[in-house]
Amino acid sequence: MAYFIGLMSGTSSDGIDAALVNFSETSFTLAATHTETISPDIRQAIFKLTKPSHNELSQFGILDRQIGLLFAKAVINLLKKTCLTPADITAIGSHGQTIRHTPNGLAAYTLQIGDPNTITHKTGIMTVADFRRRDIAAGGEGAPLAPAFHKAMFHSSDEDRIILNIGGIANITVLPSKTNKSTIGFDTGPGNTLMDRWTQIHFDQAFDKDGALAAEGKTINSLLTKWLADPYFQKAPPKSSGPDYFNHQWLNSVSSMEHLNQKDVLATLTDFTAQSIANAIKLFSANRIFVCGGGVHNRTLMKKLQHALPSHQLDSTDTLNLNPDWVEAVAFAWLAKQTLEQKTGNLPSVTGAKTACILGNICFP
Repeated sequence: MAYFIGLMSGTSSDGIDAALVNFSETSFTLAATHTETISPDIRQAIFKLTKPSHNELSQFGILDRQIGLLFAKAVINLLKKTCLTPADITAIGSHGQTIRHTPNGLAAYTLQIGDPNTITHKTGIMTVADFRRRDIAAGGEGAPLAPAFHKAMFHSSDEDRIILNIGGIANITVLPSKTNKSTIGFDTGPGNTLMDRWTQIHFDQAFDKDGALAAEGKTINSLLTKWLADPYFQKAPPKSSGPDYFNHQWLNSVSSMEHLNQKDVLATLTDFTAQSIANAIKLFSANRIFVCGGGVHNRTLMKKLQHALPSHQLDSTDTLNLNPDWVEAVAFAWLAKQTLEQKTGNLPSVTGAKTACILGNICFP
C-alpha cells in the first residue's frame, strides 16, 4: 500500500479539498479528508486574476505564493486528523488553482497557481503539480484530466456509464462497456460557477444551498434560449472551458438582466446548467449516470437534470464507493502516482493530444 495526497481547488474557488488515499495495485481507499477554506479576500483576488487587469504579473506572483501556502496548510491539517507523518506519504498531487484556460490556437495555454515549491518546502513531501501543460504541449486541450482516473476505477464491462462531474465547470466522461471503444470526455459548459457568482453578487451568499433560492424563481425561457445558443455548445469535442469564459461578464454580454427578478435569473441559470449538461449526455447511448462534484448537493439542479433526462438513471458516485465530494481530489492523488510510476495520465481520445503523456512536474523535498 502507498499513501498519496490529492489537492484540488476548483473553479468555484471556495475551498481546497485534500484527500489522503491509500493505493494498492488494483484498488484504493479514501483514508482521510479535509477542506481548507479559501477566505473571501483570496477568492476575490482569484476571480480578479481570471481576467486581464492592471499590474496582473505582480498579482500573479503574490497569489501564487499565497495559494501555495494554503495548499500546504491543507496538507498539514489533513495529516493532523491521522496518525501519519510526512514521511509516510509518497507524494502530493496538486491540481492548483486555475486562473486562465485558453486551450485553442497557436498560443494555447493553461495556468494553475499554487506554488508546488512552497508546498514541498512547508510539508516536507514530494509534490507533483502542473499536470495540464504537458497535454497542451502535445496538442491537447489540457482538460479534462479526470477521465483517465474514471476509466481506471469506474469502468464496467456490464454497462455503458457516464461520470458527470458538476464542479464550477461541468464535464462528462463516457465509459463504454466494450474495451475496443474509446473513452470520451469533455467540458459540457457551466456547472456551479455562474450560479455561484450570481448568488454571491445578488444574495450575499457563497452559493445557493440546496438550490433553495432557485426553487423560488421561474425560468425565463427567452434568456435560457439565448444562453444555450452560445457557439461553445455547438462545438464538437475535444473541448474544454473555464470561468475566464463562462463568467459574469459573459452573462452581461449576452443580455441585460438589470430589470429582471434576481431569483428568476438564478432559476434560469440553474436550468442553463441542467440543459447544457443534458444536451451533451443525449449525444451518447449510455443511460447510467454517476454524479460527483458540489452540484450533486443542489436539489433543484438535480431535479431539473433528471427532468431533462427522463430515461436516464442518475446516482451519485457513492454507488461506486467514492464520496462525490472527493472524486476530483482522489483523481489528482492517482495522477501523482501515475507520474512517479512513469505512466501516462492523459487520454488523447478525451483531450485531443497527439500522444499519451506522463504528466506533471516533480518538486523533491
